[in-house]
Parts: sequence; C-alpha cells; structure tokens
Amino acid sequence: MDQQLQDSCLVKRYLDGDEKALEVLINKHSQRIYGFIYSKVYDRDVTEDIFQDTFIKVIKTLKRGKYNEEGKFLPWVIRIAQNLVIDHFRRNSRMPKFEGNDEFNILTVLGDPGLNAEKQIIKEQVETDLKSLVAELPQDQQEVLIMRLYKDMSFKEIAAVTGVSINTALGRMRYAIINLRKLVKKNNIILTN
Repeated sequence: MDQQLQDSCLVKRYLDGDEKALEVLINKHSQRIYGFIYSKVYDRDVTEDIFQDTFIKVIKTLKRGKYNEEGKFLPWVIRIAQNLVIDHFRRNSRMPKFEGNDEFNILTVLGDPGLNAEKQIIKEQVETDLKSLVAELPQDQQEVLIMRLYKDMSFKEIAAVTGVSINTALGRMRYAIINLRKLVKKNNIILTN
C-alpha cells in the first residue's frame, strides 16, 4: 500500500471517529514536519509552538470537513506549517533573515550602526514600506519571494515545499518582482536613504 493511500485511509478513519488514526498520522509524519519548521525558525521553543499550532489547525480543518487534498496529507500539513512560520515572522514584525549569505540581506543593507536620528527614522520607514509592499502581493508570490530571498531556498526546494513545478515557482518569483516594482512606482516609494 503506498504512502498516499495509507494517509488517506487514516484520514478517513479519523473522520469516521477513530481518534487513534490521527495519532498514527501525527507520529508517522512528526519528525519530517518538526524538521521542516525547525529549518525555518532555528529555535526549538518556537518550533514546538508552531508544530502544535499546525496540528491544532489540521484537526480543526479535518473536523470542519474542509480537507480535500486527495491523499496528499504530508504536503498539505507542510503548507499549513509553512503558513504558520510566515505568520510567526509577521507577528514578530520581521521577515526571516538570509541564512548563510551575509553578503545580501535587504534589511541589513539598509542598516548602519552610525545612523543619526533622522536617518534611523528614514531607515525604519523604508523597512516598513518594503514589508507593506510584500504584504500586498498575492499569497503565492509572497511565499516564493520570502522563501527565495529571505530563506535563501533554491527553486527546487521551493517547488517541493509549495507542491508546484519549478517553472511555476520561477514564474511566481518573476511576477512578485514585477508587482513589487509596480507597487514601488505606484506608491512613490524611494527604497534608499
């Protein structure tokens, strides 16, 4: 019996009232999901919180009858976890930082420890403007942009996490950049200080 068929049988059993089936599903995929979350936040406490929130959301969605992923349970749960990771970074009013690439981090490029008060205010405004522009992008473009620029993920990794082809991930990134340029122009934002 293949993985997807096993997962969809367990989901059906859970929906039919077998609480143990959900426990089996969680145990079966917990290491992979926990590892995915930890690879994004690098903090065990935050990972634990997001991991638990992920399964709370999974349970609520299943109980409301909103699960329709045609047996693709793990990619569906990973997408939920990914969205919760993004929400975590938004709540903490910062985007994830570049990993292993100190040469280019758009937010630290803007930073300078020797800024006077006026330049500090301008820097903070530019960061706020940039975050608000990214928030205006369609969700699928936001995800790709954040994963590529802030998490330094390859398009192959992005495609795997989001469940789309590499070409689709590339297209979403291209449209995200085009749309960001349009938003910068439309809002008369100057991204330098």
